[in-house]
Amino acid sequence: MSGRLIGVGVGPGDPDLITLKAVRALAGADVVAYFAKAGNGSHARAIAAAHFPPGAEEMPLLYPVTTELPRHDPAYRDALCGFYEEASVRIAERLAAGRTVAVLSEGDPLFYGSYMHLHVRLSGRFPAEVIAGVTGMSGCWSTVGMPIAQGDDVLMVLPGTLSEAELARRLAEADAAVIMKVGRNLPKIRRALAAAGRLPRAYYVERGTMVGCTAIPLSARDEAPAPYFAIVLVPGWERTA
Repeated sequence: MSGRLIGVGVGPGDPDLITLKAVRALAGADVVAYFAKAGNGSHARAIAAAHFPPGAEEMPLLYPVTTELPRHDPAYRDALCGFYEEASVRIAERLAAGRTVAVLSEGDPLFYGSYMHLHVRLSGRFPAEVIAGVTGMSGCWSTVGMPIAQGDDVLMVLPGTLSEAELARRLAEADAAVIMKVGRNLPKIRRALAAAGRLPRAYYVERGTMVGCTAIPLSARDEAPAPYFAIVLVPGWERTA
């Protein structure tokens, strides 16, 4: 009998935001897998480790590259594709042996999450379940108490890796926006917001839901690259009900 694959959303950072369903899933896991950059600890593991069952096998999945290469570089794509293939093989071995494998995912597994690359490779061969998690963006706007959208507002989620012109075009169309993957893209994001006339409403949130959270108007943030856990929020809600 084959085992079961579970993609477990563990939320954006605050350990109290992990769901009861995720805790129950971890309690029944034989193997707990989690992503991390080589040489670094796993943020997802740090959130959920208190709920690992005694004796569970831990399986670190270490990225071969993160930001060292441009994401459109064929070498970047080839490295990650090979990484996901190898990780899928390792997990499939445990599943074929009848073991339950829980794969941790920061935020929600199917929202810009690495877990989805394993899911599409394995869910057709083994029983699979996905447990939703609190997303980073909802954690951020709740942490800072920012109403993000109401009524007929259109909320747009944008990766900061888009071109400056494309960011500006889409920001001009949206009532509310969330910009992810900020990092070294911060100056470009600021220029795009200014071009779209949205900079005065934009907020920069760093380490939302975590200790040391920072939230300031983006116009007050310097040009230094943002850390991994950073997001830009542009609230709609300009016409109160």
